[in-house]
Amino acid sequence: MDRKKNVPKIRFQNFEAEWLDSTIGRHISLLNGRAYKQEELLDEGRYKVLRVGNFNTNSKWYYSNLELEENKYVNKGDLLYLWATNFGPEIWTEEKAIYHYHIWKLEFDRTEINQDYLNIWLESDKKKIQQNTNGSTMVHITKTMMEERGISLPNFDEQSAIGSLFRTLDDLLVSYKDNLANYQSLKATMLSKMFPKAGQTVPEIRLDGFEGEWEIVKLGDNCRIITGGTPKTGVKEFWNPKEIPWMSSGEINKKILNETEEMISQIGLENSSAKWVKQNSVLIALAGQGQTRGRVAINKIPLTTNQSIAAIETNSCIDFLFLYSDLERRYDELRLISSGDGTRGGLNKTIISSLELNLPAIDEQQAIGSYFSNLDNLINSHQEKISQLETVKKKLLQNIFI
Repeated sequence: MDRKKNVPKIRFQNFEAEWLDSTIGRHISLLNGRAYKQEELLDEGRYKVLRVGNFNTNSKWYYSNLELEENKYVNKGDLLYLWATNFGPEIWTEEKAIYHYHIWKLEFDRTEINQDYLNIWLESDKKKIQQNTNGSTMVHITKTMMEERGISLPNFDEQSAIGSLFRTLDDLLVSYKDNLANYQSLKATMLSKMFPKAGQTVPEIRLDGFEGEWEIVKLGDNCRIITGGTPKTGVKEFWNPKEIPWMSSGEINKKILNETEEMISQIGLENSSAKWVKQNSVLIALAGQGQTRGRVAINKIPLTTNQSIAAIETNSCIDFLFLYSDLERRYDELRLISSGDGTRGGLNKTIISSLELNLPAIDEQQAIGSYFSNLDNLINSHQEKISQLETVKKKLLQNIFI
């Protein structure tokens, strides 16, 4: 029987040699940082003090004026490894800093191992690391355990090619995530400024070409508000054949409904409180687990809903995209006015009908609705691209590393 070759499932062309089995400790020195006394941590100082929480949470940054031996500092581009509680490699991207004892700085022979390759290999190994940890109060991996971990090494050129591939993927992910955060921040800012504040009749920021005061109206006086229903689940004829789109409250988080996860029959519609809702209505969750209550969505197809959703069909005086943006920004307000206590309350048709809207002329509504719709499209496209890149990266990690 032929010996199975030590090679990955997916490989760059022109590389054929088998990968070598080695251990991390043969190529890398793991240098601990320094433990600090509380009085040594300052609100301002010469050096940042890098702690585990600064990578994974919004933990406060501390500073220090201590002058230490050089191996207690990290410099831009250094590869680090978090070995307690949170595990995994990180590349330091800022200027010189002091690093904490729960972090290793990795020093290695650059003629045998490529840093980008080592970084992505350590990332691929994180789950296995977590299955071989010590401690109960502070889960960690020991230096000896890490030094003895096996690593598969192709030749240096192939390492460089693999490392470059994943560095490019990571750079793309960072770029898309930064842009996504910027678009989300812009949307939040504009939602707070492009609608009048309480007691006012004009917004702080206005699109060019529009003027005049906005009018206050009640939602129920200008829209048809429909609540749905659920056919009896025990009656098969109500759910088959699958003829009519039927939306559950959990689907509100899709924001844009082009299809539903479930469908009911014509007989099911006729024997329940479910009602047809015309397309381009604004849907609002009246109840739901967690943060669902008060969320809004738009249906791009005619559909029916369950009883935990109210559908708002607008008339010629209200633009549906404008209304969607207005209700989206008022999520916290909708949660507060829900009937019942703060955690188990619910909205209802009466509450929704009595909501007051600040309305400009229809052409300004349409311009505002279009502005936020375009922002949503940018946000959605970035979220989709991030998801695609993360899927590609995951599959490559599974198939490149032995």
